[in-house]
Amino acid sequence: MARRSRRINLWIWFFITAFSGGSLTGILPFDLGAIWDRTSQTSDNTTSTERSDVRSGAANEQISVGNPRSLTPNLTNRDASFDERPLRIASFNIQVLGQSKMSKPEVVNALAVILRRFDLVAIQEVRSKESDVLPRLTQAVNAGQRNYSFLIGPRLGRTVSKEQYAFIFDTDRIEYDPGSIGTISDPDDLLHRPPFVTRFRAKTREPNRAFSFWMVNTHTDPDEVPQEINALADVFRVMQQNQIDEDDVILLGDLNAAPNQFGALRSIPFMKWSVDDVPTNTRRNKTYDNLLFSGRHTTEFTGVWGVFDMEKELGLSFNEALQVSDHLPVWSEFSQWETAGSVQ
Repeated sequence: MARRSRRINLWIWFFITAFSGGSLTGILPFDLGAIWDRTSQTSDNTTSTERSDVRSGAANEQISVGNPRSLTPNLTNRDASFDERPLRIASFNIQVLGQSKMSKPEVVNALAVILRRFDLVAIQEVRSKESDVLPRLTQAVNAGQRNYSFLIGPRLGRTVSKEQYAFIFDTDRIEYDPGSIGTISDPDDLLHRPPFVTRFRAKTREPNRAFSFWMVNTHTDPDEVPQEINALADVFRVMQQNQIDEDDVILLGDLNAAPNQFGALRSIPFMKWSVDDVPTNTRRNKTYDNLLFSGRHTTEFTGVWGVFDMEKELGLSFNEALQVSDHLPVWSEFSQWETAGSVQ
């Protein structure tokens, strides 16, 4: 069914949250004035912040954050070469990530091995009425003596079957601004699942030089791809042009579209995408997943990218790979240092 044609305008609002005893500080127009200068609360418990949307009437959803304690590792003893490795950023639609999948040890182990290959992963299709899926998955990842944490957004969707977006990231390499976590407001219902956004930064010895960027995590409705792609083009423009001090925007996820179907996204000047003419589903017959960014602004892209082959890399059969997901992870590498923007 076609949605209304009105496009997302320049007054998209974000649900701004901050850590003040786990309380909501307000629904505010976006402001980066004090970004990065606040100290994260340390806690042994998962922190949740309730949010309400005065435009759409949604209420009592949650944006949850993994244990903030792991966000401040000691960098003094870290090998200097650690700061020279590019960030590997991925997108992974983990098909129906819920209780059934988490009850299969071999699947959880495969997911943990995959996620450890990347510094930051945007996850789509978390689907569970329980809130323990991401904590359990992160625990499995960290069983390999790693320090990963997660962010997970509210349950979204027009139908009874709701989905959540999530980010999982290596806290030794990545940090996030707790005041930037949000979900795009979509008062005209142009998007089945409005994107989940957060601003991240490479964790380095020289924070002022570190690459910082927005992640826009999205999953389009396969029945409304053209309309949603056009709406995402507006989202990208707003994210890039309406933010005072950040023009690095990485829109990634399951677009249910190959680059030749990117519509208005293709028309954005200097738009680049990582994956072209390579299947990204496990059956190897569709290109659905991608990472998009401006070649003019995000010159931190190294040109290195890939589609993770679960069968080859993990020694799985085709049917075993399908148990993990019907999508393959897609990834790109970015310098951990900010570079001066230039037309590429």
